[in-house]
Amino acid sequence: MSETTFPYASDALPAETVDAVVIGGGAAGLNGALMLARSRRSVVVIDSGTPRNAPADAMHGFLVLDGTPPTEILRRGREQVRQYGGRIVFGEVASAEPAAPSEDGDLRFALTLADGRTLTARRVLVATGLRDVLPDVPGLAQHWGHGVVHCPYCHGWEVRDEPIGVLATGPASVHHALLFRQLTDDLVYFTRATALDEDTRARFAARNIRVVDTPADEVVQADDGGIAGVRLTGGEFVARRVLAVATRMQARTEGLEGLKLPLQDLPDDMGRHFASGTAGTTDVPGVWVAGNATDLSAQVGASAAAGALAGAHINAQLATADTDAALAAARQGTATA
Repeated sequence: MSETTFPYASDALPAETVDAVVIGGGAAGLNGALMLARSRRSVVVIDSGTPRNAPADAMHGFLVLDGTPPTEILRRGREQVRQYGGRIVFGEVASAEPAAPSEDGDLRFALTLADGRTLTARRVLVATGLRDVLPDVPGLAQHWGHGVVHCPYCHGWEVRDEPIGVLATGPASVHHALLFRQLTDDLVYFTRATALDEDTRARFAARNIRVVDTPADEVVQADDGGIAGVRLTGGEFVARRVLAVATRMQARTEGLEGLKLPLQDLPDDMGRHFASGTAGTTDVPGVWVAGNATDLSAQVGASAAAGALAGAHINAQLATADTDAALAAARQGTATA
């Protein structure tokens, strides 16, 4: 969603160098910004307005906030960051890269937004989230977040006792099926040409999980706009109201190539994410990552917690840098007195 069509007011970019810029306005980014703003740090959040959970009607699995619409959580999060002086700027980062250090040797990073605006920051928190890559099955994508789900903890209760189908995407789909079997007695596993050994077939049979080896040609829409079922090669139709898919999770890296952050692949082609260490530190000095950009399986609560930890870590490093600069200035003044 472009900035000109975003339904919320965008703060102005400051001309001066800020303590921290947060790239990404989801749970991780906003909580990181909150920690920094409450520590009286100048912080700017760059929000593209395209959160991963945008298609969902409600967020689940987060104590107290369970059932709250994602848009409401983000709205309240933005308000709280602004309450402490943080800025929320809607736009997309076109480039981000290290810049010449300050006179006292502190780090600097230069960012340019897609509309040409620029910003300089001392530290960077990358909280861009991820993109779910769905299998190329006609009719599947249009039901994403409603009739097509991926997480039994995010959506499972809401689809309990429905006829559910699991569209296999790789080895991880076997475990996926067992989790969704906990939610319904009517489960069909579509192998989609992925290997399924005899032991797994026996385990599925023991749990009354039907296995369909014929390729799935399309997802058929019901008259009410939901899912009616899956059409197989050859014309057979398997009625289903819900489809579960283990997506390939891809960290959002657009515009961040200049930071040269290392990436890691998950096994079995399950996804790719930014590598990180304690508190979201990276191999690039001055840059942290938090949330789904580095932990692909993190739900909203875990992402928010990771953002808070990264924000606190950034503030601690800035405090050390400020003290080092003050000490150097004091010594310089003494030497020239």
